[in-house]
Amino acid sequence: MEIRQLRYFLTVAEELHFGRAAERLHIVQSAVSQQVRRLERELGVELFDRTTRAVRLTEAGRRLLPHAREVLAAQARAREAIDELRSERATTLRLGTSSGLGTRLEAILAEFAGLAPHAQLELVTAATDDRLKRVRSGELDATLLRGERDVPELELLPLWEDALMVALPARHDLAVRGTIDMADLAGLPLRLAGHARNPALYELVTRSCREARFEPVLGPEFTTDQDTLATIGYGKPSWTVYYAPYARQLTVPGVVFRPLRNPAPSMPTYLAVRPDPPRAELRALIEACHVRRPVPS
Repeated sequence: MEIRQLRYFLTVAEELHFGRAAERLHIVQSAVSQQVRRLERELGVELFDRTTRAVRLTEAGRRLLPHAREVLAAQARAREAIDELRSERATTLRLGTSSGLGTRLEAILAEFAGLAPHAQLELVTAATDDRLKRVRSGELDATLLRGERDVPELELLPLWEDALMVALPARHDLAVRGTIDMADLAGLPLRLAGHARNPALYELVTRSCREARFEPVLGPEFTTDQDTLATIGYGKPSWTVYYAPYARQLTVPGVVFRPLRNPAPSMPTYLAVRPDPPRAELRALIEACHVRRPVPS
């Protein structure tokens, strides 16, 4: 039993005339008759009493009629649901995000809402490689990416650079300084996500330590904000780094955040997109990401 056969049957049942049914369906009458006959053969019953003067539903036809209407109504609802989803996807932009964006992400969201008021921005958090894979496949429209890397099949649009700030125990002697020389951190254990988890940040911090002429003493790895900062604040003295826009939003008992110098490490951020011509919503996102809003100092 085919949807087409049920539609033809229902149209004939409403018109009680094969010629008028064919006109409604915009097909020839013979095609309507043929499909109705096939449906009757499949069901093993006559659905219409046909004479040269009239067409009437049989008892079998009358019993089939409400079920045919129900099936066709369900098909229409299913199509509407898919059309609605397609419409939502057309105006929904899926953006991969990374941690530590702080006020940067807030600025993007606000600017995008102004540039594309009828579009929705869906944020997706995942590991960096996973986000890049989803951009390639089209599951994501774009992703924010910390640090430059080789990303085949994608284009990296430079956005901004964020300075790193050091997180120190408030009770440590260095905490009284307004800015910390990188060399003064030598010998103090560094809590940092391993290279496999965050290669861009790991390489930036260890390279900055070497520029300051010391090899970092690696302590336990950075786990979560809560656990790592609590340990820094109240455990054995150690340090870690945060992106400045995020650090400025944090108020953590027992921990202070200070700018770094000599060197002053900073991390570039890019928007990774497919090289295809962007649709209107993606153009709005790109513009929103490039708006230069001041980051609180």
